[in-house]
Amino acid sequence: MKETTSEILTIIQDSKKVSRQEIGDRISFSSSAATLKRIIQNLLDEGWICSQGKGKATAYLPSSKLELSFPIDLDAYFLKEQDERIVKNQFDFEIFEKLEQNQIFSSDEISAMEKIHELFKKRVCDLTPNEYQKEMERLAIDLSWKSSQIEGNTYSLLETEILLKEKKTASGKTIDEATMLLNHKEAIDFLETNKDYAERISVRAIEDLHRILIEDPGIGKNIRRRRVGITGTNYQPLDNEFQIREALEKTCQLINSSKIGYEKAFLALLLISYIQPFADGNKRTARIFSNAILLAYAHCPISFRTVDPLDYKKAMLVFYEQTNLSPMKRIFIEQAEFAVNTYF
Repeated sequence: MKETTSEILTIIQDSKKVSRQEIGDRISFSSSAATLKRIIQNLLDEGWICSQGKGKATAYLPSSKLELSFPIDLDAYFLKEQDERIVKNQFDFEIFEKLEQNQIFSSDEISAMEKIHELFKKRVCDLTPNEYQKEMERLAIDLSWKSSQIEGNTYSLLETEILLKEKKTASGKTIDEATMLLNHKEAIDFLETNKDYAERISVRAIEDLHRILIEDPGIGKNIRRRRVGITGTNYQPLDNEFQIREALEKTCQLINSSKIGYEKAFLALLLISYIQPFADGNKRTARIFSNAILLAYAHCPISFRTVDPLDYKKAMLVFYEQTNLSPMKRIFIEQAEFAVNTYF
């Protein structure tokens, strides 16, 4: 039955609008008309799909819940090249309403993250202040390295450790690469000193953290006023300064309205990247601001150390193109668990 339900959801998601007869014709499993009708009604009741029309003219469409949470296989999705994929190529202002109306994490995912948080609290209680600080320093080095690597930085983890601890640059590396890593560490140190920085977020707080991360006179520090493109996708972020600010304000409202620390952090990670509010450093700002929220709510920060940079970029592109959370949620939860088990 689960396989049948999954296939029906796939048909509706791919078709965008389909009748029950068309679903029955396309489904590979042997199902009676009564069984098919019952499954579709269950999907309607659970909010996975919605209907349009009446009687034989009824058509079934994906709901916002399905749009956000439909399981996507990254390898299969990217078998199609950039220009072959059917994507949402413009910023979706309805995303805030969709996220507000739907549960971001499933009950099982919330339960898993609560266990991660409880384990973190237990382990931290057993550490001395000095031991805790050493673990946080190790995590900060890993986060600085991985966040920079995702942006194309070629420093190794060992070279990053030497740079951040001893201020010794690696041979054959650029000044910009060293600066990126040092800026990460400065931002993380700032958040460690100001743990309540992101307890209630604001556009100003996002801008100020971005300024710490981007120390380059050639890069604008304020909300951008011109168009930016993203390599590997036909999605085009907003190019109007006032709309960008509006989107950031809606992001802050959405995050502040949530009562779950991990959810707040995940939304920041996702939406700051999606909005692309600055000329450069958007995903870096999203990752560090997400960790600022985790620190503010006494959760374990996430280093992303074991994430493959390509998988991370693909997961973000899926959200840009389909506003689908699934691949990025997998990364977020896996890395939350990794961080607790690795550093504490």
